[in-house]
Amino acid sequence: MIVRHLSEIEDTDADIKTENWRSKRILLAKEKLGFSVHETTLYAGTVNDFWYANHIEAVFITEGEGEVENKATGEVHQLKPGSIYVLNDADKHQVRPKTTMKTVCVFNPPVTGREVHDENGVYPLIVEDEVAS
Repeated sequence: MIVRHLSEIEDTDADIKTENWRSKRILLAKEKLGFSVHETTLYAGTVNDFWYANHIEAVFITEGEGEVENKATGEVHQLKPGSIYVLNDADKHQVRPKTTMKTVCVFNPPVTGREVHDENGVYPLIVEDEVAS
């Protein structure tokens, strides 16, 4: 059993901060669960382009409001607490928070915590070493 609290993640190397968002990576590939879980806060008024070419991501909104645009189709979906969107087809997308939004994100395959978005908003696929933890 794994039990964690966000306070254990804050201000560690699993707490990634940018001008537009902050991601607290709660469970990572090293736990060998087949997925990773993050709490991500997106700041009001920002424009965030992402493309997870190597991952499926599910995003559940717990606080705040905004919208997500499918960059391939131009379709825009409104987001509010209780909304979920799933990027199941390597969807290029843009997230535009109207207010600060808190989300819970699940990635498959799991991220290691070492990924950095490239110029296209893509996380590279990094596989965790098969070393027992």
